[in-house]
Amino acid sequence: MTNKSEVAQLRQQIALELDAMRRGLLGIATGSARHAFIHARMERIGMCQETLAGSIGEQAATQLVCAAYMQAMEQDAIV
Repeated sequence: MTNKSEVAQLRQQIALELDAMRRGLLGIATGSARHAFIHARMERIGMCQETLAGSIGEQAATQLVCAAYMQAMEQDAIV
């Protein structure tokens, strides 16, 4: 069975990376600096997702990351 604390840590890391990515999208940086920042966050999320997939399965890991992405991007959204 998977170590639940490892899964929780990976979920937290994904949430932190997504929050940083969201803030990068809203920040004042432009062009290649913004792209590099966001790309680095996406790479880290991908690594976390791969590790999660080994623990909870590929489909569950994908669903988790998608849900976390939606939640992060909806923060501060004007409805």
